[in-house]
Parts: sequence; structure tokens; C-alpha cells
Amino acid sequence: MKQRDEASAVGRGVLSVRIDLPAGRIGPGKIALLEAIDREGSISAAGRALGMSYRRAWDLVDALNRILGTPAVEASTGGYRGGGAMLTDAGRNLVADYRAIERAAHRAAEPRLLALAKRTSG
Repeated sequence: MKQRDEASAVGRGVLSVRIDLPAGRIGPGKIALLEAIDREGSISAAGRALGMSYRRAWDLVDALNRILGTPAVEASTGGYRGGGAMLTDAGRNLVADYRAIERAAHRAAEPRLLALAKRTSG
């Protein structure tokens, strides 16, 4: 769920989605990283924007590539103008699929989240 959605969900609770596939896990952190790479145009800038090290960001990208069986991110090496990175079609499709699953799960769980939040509010 994106930050603005999380802020509006404080009163009812927040649902977090993690998908366990045979090849590995995909969750909000990896998806946020892909979205940051798409926005920032580089893995290092995306990592900085999310408060993670360059090494951690690269490790997560590598894990995503293994899970998908194809690159999620296409990186170019540095040079005069520096390197960069962009999502591949596989990376964009993964983000779209994850966000669609997340929205569907939230719609399905919302009545129960509201009820739970009412029962647990002090």
C-alpha cells in the first residue's frame, strides 16, 4: 500500500501483502524499491530514497531477477554522465500485478479490518 493510502488507513488498520512464490518472496519492500528505481532512474538513488545501502538495493534487485527468471531492472554502467537503471517490462508487470493483488486483498479485508480496529481501539 502506498504512503497516502497508509495514512488514510490508520483508523482501520493496514493490510500488508507478501507473496510467496516457488522461487522466492515478493513483498512491499521489493515493490517499493522497483517503484523508486522507476522514479529515480538509478539503483543507488532509489536505495538512498528508501534509506537502504546500495549493496542492499542491488541484492534485492538480484533476488527479484532470480524470482522472475528474467531481469526486472536494466542497469547501465557509469561513465561521463553516470550510470542509470530502468524497469524492464517484467519489472513493470510485476509492480502492476502486485499492486492489483494488494488492492483486491484490501477490498476483501476492509470490513474485517474496520471491525478489528473498532474492537481494539482503546
